[in-house]
Amino acid sequence: MPARLDGTEPVIAHGSVYLRAAERDDIPRFVAWFNDRRTSRTLGLMAPMSIPMEETWFDGMVASQGKTAYLFTACLLVDDRAIGNVGLFELDLVNGSAGLGIMIGEPADRGRGHGTDMLEALVGFGFASLRLERIWLDVYDFNPGARRVYERVGFRHEGVLRHAIFREGRFSDVHRMAILSGEWQTRDRASEDESPDAG
Repeated sequence: MPARLDGTEPVIAHGSVYLRAAERDDIPRFVAWFNDRRTSRTLGLMAPMSIPMEETWFDGMVASQGKTAYLFTACLLVDDRAIGNVGLFELDLVNGSAGLGIMIGEPADRGRGHGTDMLEALVGFGFASLRLERIWLDVYDFNPGARRVYERVGFRHEGVLRHAIFREGRFSDVHRMAILSGEWQTRDRASEDESPDAG
């Protein structure tokens, strides 16, 4: 397990990132991220966000953490800098299902593999620690880059919700994708078999 700057080992980590609980001090950073159209256009946000609005959301998130959702702030191992959020919602531990959401706040942090590492860390947590069977997500049709990242991690296309959202003056399709526990385990075994140390 990789270590943080202070030498401690994070509970949830993969590659370049580790996941920690969101803190109240993060709220101004979250609001700045959400109020940047380059970030919010691919999320479910329709209007600018304020700090009081985010504080209300934060209180609800703390109350639901570990019950109906898990939300984490993703930080870089190299310098502990927060770069985004990732989480599970609509957590159904009876049927082993959860939705997944992810956001990288700064455009400069995108395209560097951090999103893949965030997904790897969270999906691994969902399957290994929560014993989930299925993790699903939705991606807008005008965000093909995100869809490629999800496919790289192992998510498969399940269907299309036609004209399900209205954004930027037009209706757009929403693609539902999911990964099953067995698919994740098979993928992990295949990666181990391909590693130089295998055999």
